[in-house]
Amino acid sequence: MSKRKLKKIPSPRGFTLVELLVVIAIIGVLVALLLPAVQAAREAARRSSCSNNLKQLGIGIHNFHDTVLRLPPATSQDQPPFGPAAAQWGASWLIYILPYTEQNPLYESLIIGGGTGYGNTLNGPKYNNVQIKIYRCPSTALPRVCTSTVPGGTGGQMMMPTYCAVGGATPDAFIIPPATVPIFNENRTAQPAASAGCCSGGILSRGGGLSVNAIYGFEGVQDGTSSTLFASEQADFLITLDGTKQAWNASGPHGWTIGWGNASNNFVNAGAGDRRAFNTTTIRWAINRKKGWDNAPGNCARDGVCDNTGQNIPLNSSHPGGVLGLFGDGSVRFLSETIPIYVLAQLGTRDDGLALPNIP
Repeated sequence: MSKRKLKKIPSPRGFTLVELLVVIAIIGVLVALLLPAVQAAREAARRSSCSNNLKQLGIGIHNFHDTVLRLPPATSQDQPPFGPAAAQWGASWLIYILPYTEQNPLYESLIIGGGTGYGNTLNGPKYNNVQIKIYRCPSTALPRVCTSTVPGGTGGQMMMPTYCAVGGATPDAFIIPPATVPIFNENRTAQPAASAGCCSGGILSRGGGLSVNAIYGFEGVQDGTSSTLFASEQADFLITLDGTKQAWNASGPHGWTIGWGNASNNFVNAGAGDRRAFNTTTIRWAINRKKGWDNAPGNCARDGVCDNTGQNIPLNSSHPGGVLGLFGDGSVRFLSETIPIYVLAQLGTRDDGLALPNIP
C-alpha cells in the first residue's frame, strides 16, 4: 500500500505587535479628528435647545401681557399691584410667567403676599426640588440647585435658573471711550450700599424692557421690541482672583423665585436697608467677562458682583463666543462677546432713543 503524503495546512497568521500598534494609532488619530466635530455638534444641539427655552420664555411674557395688559416685572415687591402689601421678598418674573409656561398648577398653589418669592413659609415647601426645564440652559455647568433655601423649605433644594431679566444699564455703560460723557443720561438707578458683599446689590436700573416693579406694557418699550433685550443668560462660573470657580448669578443663593425686598417708594435711594433685587441684571460689564473678580464674597459695593447677589453680574454662558438673548418681539439672537458695552447698554434700555449701530 502506498503512503500518501499529507499536505501541511498553514496556520492563520495573527497580527504582529507592530501592525497592532499601527491600527491603534490610526484609530487614535481618527478619534482625535472626530471628537471636536462631535463636541461641536453636541454644543450646536444644546445651543438650539437653549434658544428654544428662551423662545418659550418669550411666549410666556407675551401671553402674560395679553392677559394682564402689562409686562411682568423683572423683580417685584409684594406691594400693589403685585401683592396686598409690601413684605420681603416679592416674586421674580419667573414666577409671573408660570401660568403661561405650562406651570399653572404650581402657580395656583402659591400664596401671593407675605414674601411670595422668599419668606412665605407656606410657599417654601412648594418650591423644593422643583426643576423647570425651560428655566435652565442645557449647556450650563452650574449646579441644578442653590446652597440655601426659602423659609419652610429644605436646604439646598432651590432650582438655580440660568436666565435673568435685563432691567437696564448703568450710566457709565453708555460712555464711548475715550469720551467721558455718556451718550444717554440714565438717571433711573439705585446706588449700592457700602458693604462689599451682602447686601449692597450694585447699581440697579429700572430702564430696561423688564424692570423693577414695572407696571407698563409694550407701549413703554419706546425703542421698539425688536431692539430691546428682555432676558439673557448667566449660565457659567465666574473666576475669582484666587482661581476659584463661583456659581454667582442673579438668583444668588436663593433660587429662581425671589424678587425685590426693599419696600421704599424712593427708588433712587432704595431705602436705608437691603439694596438687592434678584433674578435681574443691570448691564455694566462686557459679555462673558468671567475672570478676575474679587475673592468670595466678591465686591458689590464697587463692582456689583458678589455672591448674594450682584446687580451687575455680567451676561455669560458656556456657548463659545457669546450669549443668547431674548428680545421684546419674542426673537432670540446670539450676542457676541465683542459687542461694545455702550451697544449692549442700548439693547438693555427700552427708551434711550439712540440709533443702534450694526451689531457684530
